[in-house]
Amino acid sequence: MDLENTQSQMRKGILEYCILQIISQGACYSSDILERLKQAKLLVVEGTLYPLLTRLKNGGLLSYRWEESKSGPPRKYFEITETGAEFLASLTHTWTELQFAVAHVSNSNPNE
Repeated sequence: MDLENTQSQMRKGILEYCILQIISQGACYSSDILERLKQAKLLVVEGTLYPLLTRLKNGGLLSYRWEESKSGPPRKYFEITETGAEFLASLTHTWTELQFAVAHVSNSNPNE
């Protein structure tokens, strides 16, 4: 078994949820999202983030707006849509259930 691959797959599985959580707290520029993920020790590169943001936008979960920048070209700020907020609420419910299930399995006595 390849531990690194398994760990990578676990991170990828939760990445959409984390990105939607970040954006749900307020409009975000892509570098802001990358920084928040980095702070959470979820190291993601731009080549992973941009296609994911595009997929979420194309799925109707995100929208974006262009905003002028004082230090360069205009920036694209992502915002969660109403559909995205509903999707995030469902993911949050699923995440809570998964946390409970993993905790239950991890803490259960095999003799019970």
